[in-house]
Amino acid sequence: MSTASKPLARSLNDRMIAGVMGGIAHRFGWNATLLRAIFVIVSIASAAFPGILVYLILWLLMPNEAD
Repeated sequence: MSTASKPLARSLNDRMIAGVMGGIAHRFGWNATLLRAIFVIVSIASAAFPGILVYLILWLLMPNEAD
């Protein structure tokens, strides 16, 4: 299945908090757990990357899979 046909949406099945990372992983065919780990490590290791702010913005902008 082509990645162009999958919409970018928050996951309803693969969610820890809001489904943002699960939705991104599903869209690109990545492992959601690995994506979450990388996101947390980059957020902690870099003062220039406000991970919490990015996550909250994506939470507000990305629709649910069902919508």
